[in-house]
Amino acid sequence: MKNGLYSIHIDMLDGVKGRDSGVLILRDGVLLGGGPHFWSRGSYRVGERGSNSGTWKGELATNQHTPYADAYVRPLFGGQEATSGFSGTYRDDEAEVFGTVLVAGHRSLSFRATLKRLADI
Repeated sequence: MKNGLYSIHIDMLDGVKGRDSGVLILRDGVLLGGGPHFWSRGSYRVGERGSNSGTWKGELATNQHTPYADAYVRPLFGGQEATSGFSGTYRDDEAEVFGTVLVAGHRSLSFRATLKRLADI
């Protein structure tokens, strides 16, 4: 994985309706980012790699910083910190991961995320 600013698009799996988008900064094993309602911090490790591709994995904690304006929209995390683990592949300036988020310490949900590098840092 190259250090940089990445866009991220997340889709929940296993029949759960939910998605989110935002940006992430990846730099030397540290991950920081967020969007209009959530922010995340974590770490990642690069595994097996070729010239422009390889595998990576990591973990992150996500928190809500702004409530939804629509009272009928309920965040999957219920305003509590959620921790996630992920693994995936990267190639050139793109990456894909699959992971599991643990919500409130007792409910696990699967997700898929795609990343695209926007800028060097």
